[in-house]
Amino acid sequence: MVAARRHLHAHPELSGQEHDTSLYLYHKLAECGFSVRIGPEGRGVIADHQDAREKHPAALLAIRADIDALRIQDQKTVDYRSQSRGVMHACGHDAHTAICLGTLLSMQDLARDDALPWPVHLRAIWQPAEETCLGAQEMITAGAIEGVDAILALHMDPTRHVGRIGVREGVLTANCDAMKVRITGRGGHAARPHEATDPIAAGSQLINSLYMFVPRRTDSQDAVVLTIGQISGAETINAIPEWIELGGTLRTLDREVRRNTIEHILELAKGIGKLSSTNIEVKFRVGSGAANNDRHVVDLVRQAARSVIGAPAIDEIPRPSMGSEDFAFYLDQLPGAMFRLGRASDRNGGPALHTPSFDIDEESLRVGAQILAATAVLWSEPEAARTSYQI
Repeated sequence: MVAARRHLHAHPELSGQEHDTSLYLYHKLAECGFSVRIGPEGRGVIADHQDAREKHPAALLAIRADIDALRIQDQKTVDYRSQSRGVMHACGHDAHTAICLGTLLSMQDLARDDALPWPVHLRAIWQPAEETCLGAQEMITAGAIEGVDAILALHMDPTRHVGRIGVREGVLTANCDAMKVRITGRGGHAARPHEATDPIAAGSQLINSLYMFVPRRTDSQDAVVLTIGQISGAETINAIPEWIELGGTLRTLDREVRRNTIEHILELAKGIGKLSSTNIEVKFRVGSGAANNDRHVVDLVRQAARSVIGAPAIDEIPRPSMGSEDFAFYLDQLPGAMFRLGRASDRNGGPALHTPSFDIDEESLRVGAQILAATAVLWSEPEAARTSYQI
């Protein structure tokens, strides 16, 4: 697991470009004798472990990892520092991938040694493009969850130390929708703004209005986070541009709040456009919904974690995160759960996700794989009742 993780950390690939990562996994899994197939457009990998003791179709559990990296320059001074300029694994996807690989390999070893109490059928899904919220849907369309009865995942957590996990039943992460705004005016000379229609002035008013009035229109007990993270279009300092574009995200926990907020944003844009004599076009790309953890599957994760790290090391997450996770697309189709895996330690501190110094204590790989494997065994118990699943 450590070797795989370090290889991937040194050779990261952006969302939509994960061809070498996929080939690396494909060849490694094929060499180990797994039934393996590549994802659409050569990105993503699906591998199955079928226990030889069970000749008939049986319940199938999937474990999912993500393989894409981020457009961030790695600033660490370690041997496995990213060799791709401006690209790095700053969200732990290399670790997720290695843990998923270790879990599948360990299940194969245990079955070969006849060390499992009953047959365990496991599918590992390594998906591309989690950061752009496209990969889960691509893999689902490619048949990744056909025949699967439940699904598990984990995510590195820089706020928890190695040997601790966080679990939560119900909503774990937020709905996230991408927003693009194009404001078209009439360009002109910077010295004669009265002869132009300034899209930058309209954009600044729109941003102020969004930040001021979206929260004022929303019940204070309903979570809404609207962020404008991108402004582009103007290229010359002494000219008023014809157009500018704004980009951002809208994050909510409730679908009705989500719908009402989008309608309110459209109203504000229409009003600012009329006042400023510009044309404001707002488009939303619906992203992932809220990741909703199944109560029964979470309880199995707790049971497994108690056997690995002990009950005192299991933290109940008190409220959902406003971050998003396209694992939600799988949970819309199947019962399942994601848990948070502690990765901080005195050796490497706790650099935050999506930062140039992000790293993990690699002991967390062992903990994550043990918990996933133990959960898979518990889930596969022949007498286990699964009627309590809530989708």
